Amino acid sequence: MNISKGIVAAFFFVVFLRGGPLAHCQLTPTFYDQTCPNVSSIIRNVIAGALVSDARIGGSLIRLHFHDCFVNGCDASLLLNNSDTIVSEKEAGGNINSARGFDVVDTMKAMLESACPATVSCADILAIAAEESVVLAGGPNWTVPLGRRDSTTASRDAANAFLPPPTLTLAQLRESFTNVSLNNNSDLVALSGAHTFGRAKCSTFRFRLYNFNNSGAPDPSLDATFLAALQQLCPQGGDGNVTTNLDVTTPDVFDSNYYSNLQANRGLLQTDQELFSTVGADDIIALVNTFSANQTAFFESFVESMIRMGNLSPLTGTEGEIRLNCSVVNANLAGPDSSLVSSI
Repeated sequence: MNISKGIVAAFFFVVFLRGGPLAHCQLTPTFYDQTCPNVSSIIRNVIAGALVSDARIGGSLIRLHFHDCFVNGCDASLLLNNSDTIVSEKEAGGNINSARGFDVVDTMKAMLESACPATVSCADILAIAAEESVVLAGGPNWTVPLGRRDSTTASRDAANAFLPPPTLTLAQLRESFTNVSLNNNSDLVALSGAHTFGRAKCSTFRFRLYNFNNSGAPDPSLDATFLAALQQLCPQGGDGNVTTNLDVTTPDVFDSNYYSNLQANRGLLQTDQELFSTVGADDIIALVNTFSANQTAFFESFVESMIRMGNLSPLTGTEGEIRLNCSVVNANLAGPDSSLVSSI
């Protein structure tokens, strides 16, 4: 289901700037209209091709955008590999052996460099890929504000500090959203809805199955049938890398069933079920109920929150750079591409 792009027009020019609150900057949905008009279709085609052999890639790509924006803003710092000058965020606790899809991003970048050399930033690739992944899974479309540039630094320490782990209570989860200037109610509940597709490893939720909060017993909020199925999939001492669907109802479709699962005590991660099962969280529970009953309301709120998140502290203008290779800062490039560095 698509919603009108007109409902998000008011969000195009009000963005979060690095080092400050709401302000105006150069992000605009028409940024590449003259320099790379096919940017979105190129990215969409790469994702569509990847989906043929990897049904979870859409969820993985939107997660890269989340994990990038939560750490010093949407600047593609997450994509940088270790080097003499970079301590990669890929090895932070919330990313190591978890964040994936980097190879698909590299394919997008290579195709864009062929079509529009030294033009499209890796940060914008992540933002567009998130939107296209949602659309390809049946979710809403939106016009993505563009014009971000890429950082020349990364911070594993910041990634460890700001990426919310799946073990947080609702109070802690609220705080993690507040810390990055997102709303700790509407943005929190709407963006959590991205778990309507994708997978999670046993290692991220097994503690709920056997020793919740060091109680020696399962999480009491888990539906009994769901608990039994998860225990069979993820036995104590078993392989923590085994994956299962975040949404047990429609695992590869972007819809509102994530919230219906929470109402049935079938949220996979603790941070999912906390949204519905935390006593006294009336404002959060009301949003879960609304989004479960009204998919259009969820889609509209999700779009607003995605644009707000995508506008967290972008580098614009002459800040940062347009990386030629998303995993390497231009100063560290060698070979034929290095001749382009001085121009971007």
